[in-house]
Amino acid sequence: MDKLTLIIPAKKEKESLPKVLEELKLYSCKIIIVLEESDLETILSINNFNHKIIYQKDRGYGDALIMGLKNVQTEYFCIFNADGSFNPNELKIMYDKLENNYIDIIFASRYESDCSSEDDTIITYVGNFIFTTLGKVFFNLKITDILYTFVMGKTNHVKNLDIKSKDFVFCVELPIKASRNKLKIETSKSNERARFAGKKKVNAIKDGFLILKGMFKLFFSN
Repeated sequence: MDKLTLIIPAKKEKESLPKVLEELKLYSCKIIIVLEESDLETILSINNFNHKIIYQKDRGYGDALIMGLKNVQTEYFCIFNADGSFNPNELKIMYDKLENNYIDIIFASRYESDCSSEDDTIITYVGNFIFTTLGKVFFNLKITDILYTFVMGKTNHVKNLDIKSKDFVFCVELPIKASRNKLKIETSKSNERARFAGKKKVNAIKDGFLILKGMFKLFFSN
């Protein structure tokens, strides 16, 4: 998988990030880690790893991913969380789909047959169902898990989408703009693991409202 770069946003992940990087030693992809410069504990926790680190100028999950994507130089990229919830065994499956099926971008899904999540709560499950349904109805999206950012795609195609959202609205802006720009979209089965440190960065109510507001803006922007 030498044509692939993983973008790992890693805010306050000192417990989980070293374990994730240890698992990824089995794979030949490149890795970019995006951090806040003030997050010294996470920075020190990965001193023994030799990966490219980018420091955010602003803040936010989307901002970290936008910065990471701008620095990818390989043909393919993948968003890969630092908390241990993404299973690296699924990378090869997604990579092979991307290589062999004329696909532009793949969205992993926890909500298809033989899929699961050890991290979901009833609130996040219901919220994701609502947002995924809104994506289907208002944007004709074919994906089944709109808020799950385990995503792999062709780097230049996604760079050209000009994603703007610096917060969790990134999660919906990416598939909506990919669909509007006629990218070939596919899904891939995923089994989300429990986070290594058991800590969520998402505030379900606050971030859910921001995402809903972002979807309305995107709907009326075209």
